[in-house]
Amino acid sequence: MSHAKTAPPSPAAIRILDLFAGPGGLDVAADVLGYRSTGIEWDKDACETRAAAGMDTFHGDVREYSAALFPHAQVLTGGPPCQTFTVAGHGAGRRALDDVLRYIERLHTAVREDGAEWEDIVRTWQGISEELEEKALEAEKVQAEKREVEALRSVERRAIKKSLQEHGSSTEDIKRILKALRASKEFDLEDANLKQLFEEYSALGTRLNSLKERLEKLGDERTGLVLQPLWWVIERSRRPGLKPYEAIVLEQVPAVMLVWKRYAKVLATLGYRTRTQLLHTEAFGVPQTRKRAVLMARLGETDIPEVTETHERYRPRTVPASSTTASDQANTLPWDIEVEGLDGTPKEAWVSMEKALKNARNIAPDLPDRPAFTVVSNYGTGGDPGARGTRDHDAPSATITGKVSRNRLVHKGTTTDLPDDSGRFSFAEAGVLQTFPVAYPWSGKDQPQQIGNAVPPRLALHVLRHVLEPELSEEEARARLEQAIVDLENWQPGEPVVVRKHGQWKGHPLTGR
Repeated sequence: MSHAKTAPPSPAAIRILDLFAGPGGLDVAADVLGYRSTGIEWDKDACETRAAAGMDTFHGDVREYSAALFPHAQVLTGGPPCQTFTVAGHGAGRRALDDVLRYIERLHTAVREDGAEWEDIVRTWQGISEELEEKALEAEKVQAEKREVEALRSVERRAIKKSLQEHGSSTEDIKRILKALRASKEFDLEDANLKQLFEEYSALGTRLNSLKERLEKLGDERTGLVLQPLWWVIERSRRPGLKPYEAIVLEQVPAVMLVWKRYAKVLATLGYRTRTQLLHTEAFGVPQTRKRAVLMARLGETDIPEVTETHERYRPRTVPASSTTASDQANTLPWDIEVEGLDGTPKEAWVSMEKALKNARNIAPDLPDRPAFTVVSNYGTGGDPGARGTRDHDAPSATITGKVSRNRLVHKGTTTDLPDDSGRFSFAEAGVLQTFPVAYPWSGKDQPQQIGNAVPPRLALHVLRHVLEPELSEEEARARLEQAIVDLENWQPGEPVVVRKHGQWKGHPLTGR
C-alpha cells in the first residue's frame, strides 16, 4: 500500500468499504483497530443490528451501487453470498462455479487487451450482466411453473392416500407406499382409478425433475453477486478519474477458493500483489472450528506473506470402539495437539467454548454459568440426519450456523437437557462463539441467521492488520493484535446511527458530496 512507503498514518485515515457487510463482523474488527468503515447490506434485519451497533451503513442491493459513488474508499472488503457453489445434487454447484469462472475470464480478457478503452471494458460487463438478467428472468418463470407442479403433486398425493384408505390399506402400508412413491417406484395395480392416480403422480414427478434440472442450469442471482467485488476493483482501476483501491480483502466458504484464485490473476493484471489462503478460525483464537477462503491484495510491489496462525488447530480423534480399558482411554486424547508452527514458534492452545463464555461472563455476569455440557447439533453427521453431531464444552464449538439456536445443551456424558434457562445458547453467547463482543446489540428478526452468516471479528482482526499494516515488525504486530483482542472483547456500542439509502450521499466521507 502507498502508506507503507512512508511513516504509517493514523488508522482512522484508512477508509474501508465493505460489500455484503452483514451485521458487522468485519466492521467491528475494523473499529477496534481504529479504521473507519462503511458497509452496504441488503438485509433489513442485519441493517438494524448495524445501526444499533453504530456501524455506518447503506441499505440496498450492492448491484444498485457502484465503485464510482464512493471515490474516497481506500480499501474494499466483502463476502458475496456463494452458497450456490456448495449445492449438492446434479452438479448444480459445479455448473454455477464454472459459469463464474468463465465470466471472470471474459473480464480478464477485456482488461488485459492492449489498447482497451474503458468503454470496451464496460461493454463486456454489460454483456455479462444482460446474460445473467436473462437467466434470472427465465429462472423466475421456471420457478413459478415448479410451484404449480408441486401443488398438483400434493393434490395427487392426497387423492392416492384417500384411495388407499378406501381400499382398506393399513396405515403402515399407506406410509410404505407413499414413501416408495416419492422414490418413483412402479407398482403393479389392478384398480384402474388408483393406477391412473399413480401414473399422473409419476408424470408430474418427471416434469418436476425436468424443471429442477432447468433451474440448476440457469443458476441463481448469487452467480452474479460473486462477480461484484471484481467489477468494483476493475472500475476503480480502469475508469478515468478514479484511483485504484489500495487494498482488498474478500472471504467466503472454502468452495469459493477457485474463484479467488481466478480473481487473483485479474488483480495481478491490475497491479496488485495477492495471496489466497484457507484459514482455520480456531487457529486464530476463535472458539469455533470453521474454514474460510480468503483473498488478500495490495496495490504495488509489497508481497503478502501468509497470515501466521497463533493457536493450535483442533483435530478431533474418535476413541476406537475396541478401546475399552482404562489405559486405552487414558492414552487416547479427544484431540491432536500441534505444539508449534512451521517457524518453530510455540502456539497457544485453541480456545474452548467454556473459556470464551467464561471470559464473556466476566464482562456480562448475567450470562448462564453452566456445569460441564455437550452441544448436540441440529444437524446430522456422517450422512445420517438422525446422528446428531456433538461437541463438549472444553473444545471449540462446531461451525456456528443460522440454526445455532436449535442446538441443545445437555449434561456432559448424558442425554439429559440442561435447565430451560441454560439449555440453549442465547444470542449474545452465540455471538461470543463467533467472537463478537458480548455487548453487541443484535437486533431485527432472525438474529441466529445474522450471527451464523457473519465473519468472525477475531479472524477479521488478523487479516485486516496483516494486509493494512505490512510495515509493522513481528513484535509490533503481536502487541497490536493483543491490544485489539482485549478491545474487541470489551467493545461497547456507541450512539445508534441512521441507515442511509441509495441517493443519500450528502455529507458522507466516502462520496465527497
